[in-house]
Amino acid sequence: MCGIVGYVGPRQCVDLIVGGLRKLEYRGYDSAGVAVVGPSGLAVKRAKGKLQNLVTILRDGPLPGCTGIGHTRWATHGRPSDENAHPHSYGGVAVVHNGIIENHLDLKAALTGRGHRFTSETDTEIFAHLIADALGDGAKDLHAAVRAALQQVQGTYAIAVVSEKRPGEIVAAKNASPLVVGYGEGESFLASDVPAILEHTRQVSYLEEGELAVLTAEGITVFGRNDEPITRPPRRIEWSAVAAEKDGHKHFMHKEIFEQPRAVADTIRGRASLEQGDVTLDGVELPEDYARSLERIVIVACGTSWHAGLSGRQMIEALARVPVEVELASEFRNRDPLVNERVLCLAISQSGETADTLAAVKIARARGAKAYAICNVVGSAIPRECDGGTLFTRAGPEIGVASTKAFTTQLAGLYLLAVKLGRLRGALSADKAREHLEALRHVPSWMEQMIRQEAALMPIAKRCAAARDVLFLGRGAQFPVALEGALKLKEISYIHAEGYAAGEMKHGPIALIDEDLPVVVLATREPAYEKTLGNIEEVRARGGHVFAVVSEGDTHAASLAEVALPVPPAPPLLAPLVSIIPLQFLAYHVADLKGTDVDQPRNLAKSVTVE
Repeated sequence: MCGIVGYVGPRQCVDLIVGGLRKLEYRGYDSAGVAVVGPSGLAVKRAKGKLQNLVTILRDGPLPGCTGIGHTRWATHGRPSDENAHPHSYGGVAVVHNGIIENHLDLKAALTGRGHRFTSETDTEIFAHLIADALGDGAKDLHAAVRAALQQVQGTYAIAVVSEKRPGEIVAAKNASPLVVGYGEGESFLASDVPAILEHTRQVSYLEEGELAVLTAEGITVFGRNDEPITRPPRRIEWSAVAAEKDGHKHFMHKEIFEQPRAVADTIRGRASLEQGDVTLDGVELPEDYARSLERIVIVACGTSWHAGLSGRQMIEALARVPVEVELASEFRNRDPLVNERVLCLAISQSGETADTLAAVKIARARGAKAYAICNVVGSAIPRECDGGTLFTRAGPEIGVASTKAFTTQLAGLYLLAVKLGRLRGALSADKAREHLEALRHVPSWMEQMIRQEAALMPIAKRCAAARDVLFLGRGAQFPVALEGALKLKEISYIHAEGYAAGEMKHGPIALIDEDLPVVVLATREPAYEKTLGNIEEVRARGGHVFAVVSEGDTHAASLAEVALPVPPAPPLLAPLVSIIPLQFLAYHVADLKGTDVDQPRNLAKSVTVE
């Protein structure tokens, strides 16, 4: 997501920091800034937009100094603007931060009550206030002040802090967001990702959960969660700069498949309350009387987001008991849709710029519907058009054209929305909502379990790479997964693939089955499970090759397939977040075996901003 770079040593730091931020531009960002401790104290410069905007400001007003931190921001709290750009400063302290402070509203209220005044909409600014307060209250050094601030914070963070009271020092800390320190001769480096500092050092150490590091020109000291010193020898990075951007993965898509557990956990974090059995949808206005008055919900989306919407329909109808229609935005906009003020229009888009989806939202609003969005990019066009608000997923930038983590974070967002609507409409008790949210909390660990099974996909990938066509079958909650699996395969391998509802097999697709056709069947234990097993038998009887995704421990379904991939026992509504991962890996490895351009497949664009 956001990029962090820090330097302390004998060199003037601004050019070095900006150069490091350039190496992180591939991650995506909406603003940038630097903070330098120099001869005149602490100075901060920030700019909305591209890094070149910051470079122009720094050229007109240079910042001398040998200790500094820099940041490129991907908005999560607060729109993209100069004021919301990092670093944030207060009382001679400057902070850059990746992550999410879950209790930022409570902390901000307490600080405001003590006379603090905030200049941004971000959660990050709170760190600067807490640390400055700790120094003012007698903390013995910046290390102690940062530790005191962290004890008040709930959430995720990778932070870097400088203070004009401690020139020649950077304090960094990590919890669930990546942070790496680099060792030089008489200088020290800090970054959120290795490419930023690879030009200057290949001796690095990745901070572990709960660790804090103090960087000076003389060296780096790392402390554990309980402030105990940690001795860890640095490791040498042998990757090229390009490989380092991918964190050692061959392609961005592969890296982004691996990032899904973190992305889904971030999307859930701070929104699902097990204690209350409820959901907080930050940035969304959803009054109870409006939720109860709804006649139906219309989801508009394109491509992968449309598949997410199909899964979302099942979630919302099951948990909130309100009818849901899922429309291809390109079709919705080109007819005279029947929507009114008792219809909620929900747009789903990774980029927030999809032309057909944006047009569909405008049409729905013109007919009286209230519009909401699930989106990954703060400040994009679709959220600006939605008068009801937007639930932002926290996938971070997705570089590969074929969507992976955007899809699963959309599913997580839809599940949160379904639970919230269920509570507002009286369809879910607090206890029932708690059960659903407890299951959602387990999804990231289930996803990690699936990622560890990647190697088991290779026999299937080799068989599919030699095929002309591939058929994907699924029922119920797994039908949208079949559609998405087929889309992923055709997008990046250029093999013709079709996803079908398994119950529709006899209505046409069965004619395609022969000894040359691989058939991927999602056969997890769900309603109509036995009927899906019947489909497998029908494929086998016609010589088709069956590859199945089955529930963990289901030896019967596994025995019917040439290769079976077990998935953890997720509840049916959450199963798509887990079962899609092997299909993403399948598409990836087939494309890699065929030698296609995985990250930038032919004829496709990441964001379709024209009709």
